[in-house]
Amino acid sequence: MKSKDLTQIALMVALIIVLGFIPGIPIGIIPVPIILQNFGIILAGLLLGGKKGTIAVAIFILLAAIGLPILSGFRGGLAVVLGPTGGYIFAWLLTPALIAGGIDLMAKLLRQPLNFGWVLLITLIVSILWVYLVAVIWLSYQTHMPFMAALSANGVFIPGDVIKTVIAVIIAVRLNHSLKLNPQIK
Repeated sequence: MKSKDLTQIALMVALIIVLGFIPGIPIGIIPVPIILQNFGIILAGLLLGGKKGTIAVAIFILLAAIGLPILSGFRGGLAVVLGPTGGYIFAWLLTPALIAGGIDLMAKLLRQPLNFGWVLLITLIVSILWVYLVAVIWLSYQTHMPFMAALSANGVFIPGDVIKTVIAVIIAVRLNHSLKLNPQIK
């Protein structure tokens, strides 16, 4: 891996950590706050691609698991990573690879780089469906909440997560125009 790659990974880890310093907004229905760190996870997949994005997220999760207070609300440690919010954290690990893989696959199928609409659709599918599936299963298991109750309680996050995803895709597409980070994105 080149020093440029290591620098990009380190900067993404730093961005995800900084986004955790912005306090989460508790919603009261479930023990999961509205946070901004998932915005950084999405950017990792869009800007760094699957391999480097996943490495950045893995480093972030490892730092949180060993106790650094880098999760939203200055939390950290295995108890937090394995707690009710752990499903989101576990899903984050593969999110960059799934976003980048989805973009690569669709670009190959269409035989052209993807426009904003395609990138947004793929990113929404991963950042909402994948993350919520893992998170709801884990939340249901951890809190003994029925699956459907956990699923419906997570519905409160959808509008905010859609907005964060749209903003992340706008940023990624614009940066890609000037920096040419991903040849699969127009």
